[in-house]
Amino acid sequence: MTQTLDYSAVDMTRMLRATTPIQVGANPPVIILGGRANALSVARSLGRLGAKVYAINERNAFVGHSRYCRQIDVPVSRKGEEAREWARFLLGDDAAHLRGAILMACSDEGIEVITDHRDALAQRFILDESNPVAQRMMLNKVETYQRAVEAGVPTPRFWLADSPEQLARVRDELVYPLIVKPLHSHVFEGQTGKKFIIAQNFGEVAGALQKVAATGTGFMLVEMIPGPDDRLCSYFTYLDEESRPLFHFTKRIIRRYPAIMGTACYHITDWNPEVAEMGNRLFHHVKLRGLANVEFKRDVRDGKLKLIECNARYTASDCLVSRSGVDLAAFVYNRITGRPQPAMDNYVRGLRLWDPIRDFESCLELRKSGQITFPKWLASVMHRQTFAYIRLSDPMPAMARLTLPLRKRLGLAGKKGGPR
Repeated sequence: MTQTLDYSAVDMTRMLRATTPIQVGANPPVIILGGRANALSVARSLGRLGAKVYAINERNAFVGHSRYCRQIDVPVSRKGEEAREWARFLLGDDAAHLRGAILMACSDEGIEVITDHRDALAQRFILDESNPVAQRMMLNKVETYQRAVEAGVPTPRFWLADSPEQLARVRDELVYPLIVKPLHSHVFEGQTGKKFIIAQNFGEVAGALQKVAATGTGFMLVEMIPGPDDRLCSYFTYLDEESRPLFHFTKRIIRRYPAIMGTACYHITDWNPEVAEMGNRLFHHVKLRGLANVEFKRDVRDGKLKLIECNARYTASDCLVSRSGVDLAAFVYNRITGRPQPAMDNYVRGLRLWDPIRDFESCLELRKSGQITFPKWLASVMHRQTFAYIRLSDPMPAMARLTLPLRKRLGLAGKKGGPR
């Protein structure tokens, strides 16, 4: 892969080996905090390395069905209190047998646990490289956008409206459709199942703000960037103690379901130096360390990349990143334990991650609006594919996901093997 960044003069091999490893056992266990498809991908990667993997998650998370993972049941009384209950468990006597394990976050709740209790957790567990202040900034959507503006990274137009008076002041500036985005999306999603609300007029904005406020998190208003979903692109890296990237990886989205506002159902790896440069501009400005991912969308109006969000953790497409040759979980584990690192200066481009059921639903949706035909959709998926759940060597997570509708109908989804 040809590197065109300013970091080309840096000896990447030296950087990968420069960190003094933490002296731990040959194969310390790992505790994965939260996550869905990303948690499963991390468990599989680390299980193949010989690590014993535990998952703290919803009781019915699909990762709990993996042969590489053992689920730990931490009761949570209600949605939105996961971080508090997970922290209580990890710092209590019930987790004493897990001392010396490596903690890895696969959800925003996991990031909250580690950043809010870092000093106490460090007395019991092994934590990866991080800057807690920067990680908290990336959890807060408005802080992410404000820091991006400081760093010279383009963003959509956005507004704060913490009161009816403030909303009235910005009313004439608003453009539609508009995204009402919770400042802590994981809090809102945990209670509503949605990451944000799209408003088509001022009346819908006011109603949406009430719904978000009722979940206990703040909100911001964000301009919706026009253009199809295939203009979304992402960058992944790992940042050392000086926020220098140790490798580079980019991908883009082909389709999402539902279109415009859903999660990706079809991805493809590529190499986009502009995305990498823009992401590192933000990372360096906030002094982020450890795992880093940023997503942009290219605006059809001016051709510029505009920031969507930033994550300081493993993401839903982790299995695609890993399959292409950049195994993030193995990289972090090897770095912490002082194991030799494989070469990270290249990866397979053109590799695809496909969710066949949801992408077929996407096809039906786009077909109704005249944006795609069935033959065109079929041609687009006639490639070698990577699947998030399907793995012949680890079939049970896919089986649990496939049978979920039937188990819901039979009233069994609340038992082991339910959603997620």
